[in-house]
Amino acid sequence: MWGGRFAEGPAAVMREINASIPFDKRLWREDIAGSKAHVTMLAAQGVVSAEDAEAIRGGLDAIAVEYEAQGVPEDLTLEDIHMVTESRLAEKIGAAAGRLHTARSRNDQVATDFKLWTRAAIDEVLAALGTLQDALIARAEDHADSVMPGFTHLQSAQPVTLGHHLMAYHAMIARDRSRFADARARANECPLGAAALAGTGFPIDREATAAALGFDRPTANSLDSVSDRDFALDYLMAATQVSLHLSRLAEEFIIWASQPFGFVSLSDQWSTGSSIMPQKRNPDAAELVRGHAGRIAGCMTALVMTMKGLPLAYSKDMQDDKPPVFEAHDLLGLSIAAMTGMVESATFRNDRMRALAESGFATATDLADWLVREAGVPFREAHHITGRAVKAAEDAGVRLDELPLDTLTAIDARIDARVFDVLSVDASVASRTSLGGTAPVRVREAIAAARARRDEEMGR
Repeated sequence: MWGGRFAEGPAAVMREINASIPFDKRLWREDIAGSKAHVTMLAAQGVVSAEDAEAIRGGLDAIAVEYEAQGVPEDLTLEDIHMVTESRLAEKIGAAAGRLHTARSRNDQVATDFKLWTRAAIDEVLAALGTLQDALIARAEDHADSVMPGFTHLQSAQPVTLGHHLMAYHAMIARDRSRFADARARANECPLGAAALAGTGFPIDREATAAALGFDRPTANSLDSVSDRDFALDYLMAATQVSLHLSRLAEEFIIWASQPFGFVSLSDQWSTGSSIMPQKRNPDAAELVRGHAGRIAGCMTALVMTMKGLPLAYSKDMQDDKPPVFEAHDLLGLSIAAMTGMVESATFRNDRMRALAESGFATATDLADWLVREAGVPFREAHHITGRAVKAAEDAGVRLDELPLDTLTAIDARIDARVFDVLSVDASVASRTSLGGTAPVRVREAIAAARARRDEEMGR
């Protein structure tokens, strides 16, 4: 490609460091789609003949069939997917292939291809996250009444329901989907036609190519068009946030599956054994989801560092933009699929969750609230009284609702028998009826609203 300017060919190491075909071959579908849209526009504008445009489109279609069947050949001397395809096109149709690159540069070409790929990747993630939401909704509905301990600092705090807990992750995933949707909207401007950096003198129709490729509009500034990788960073930042949420849920499953907790049993599909300890049932899928979060965050950091000091417009550093996005996308897809499978197939042990909810004095706040509500005690004083009741129950080795009434009245005479109406874990969760609370009635409302949103989204 450089024969007109350079007398000597590149060194072997230069060929290897300069070539991106080993990874950017993944863009072949987008590259062919972009080229077909470009040459169709050139013909419509009279820049190339209709005959040459038809030959180019036919050749590109034939190359697509080859790539689909045989893969993309990795010729380092041709550097990237764009030159590999253009070279193959010349072999197929002859000199007419040379007209394809009229009024464009590899700079706007790669930006367009990469945007097309990223846009499709976002669509894949949105669909996968929707499936995960469906799984969370279904399991939350199964367990809208299932009492479990709620934790702060990993210490038993107040009883909640498992359905409420699972719907918390549904809320996280909803935010993740909104971030990806926002990223897709920003990415939906077409760089094609910006050429190398300054635009072109040919009478091109950028609106036509943008529409043909499904973009909302062309990009507004040619310099920004070829140097922008915000769409890739948007993808990676949204992917990192998803991976953090998946990692948190994976960590909960890992803790819950441990013998000291015993809240959940993961299915054989998502567990492994030990090479030496036959009794082991390891939550390896959850651990790998947790581990992938670090790698995805690393991909995001890698591209941030690549882009942080680049002057306008294009620099070769930007060739390193695609590997971290490709890696993150693959890891994220695996993580979402694995987490969805674990949620769908996990067996939750309601008896064990209830037993731990009933231990640890998780209804202490309910006693304090009762003192405020029924006896008019200021909350700080009620907090102190409740602390004494907890100490008494701890010394006696019983739950708060198992303390004798005379013990409670000895602590504070304003306590009466009505207090036992609020001291059970069932009474505690049922009382939390504020918007967004853990009361089963509220959980079912949240599930119904979430399911309605999904049905509307899916046209069901």
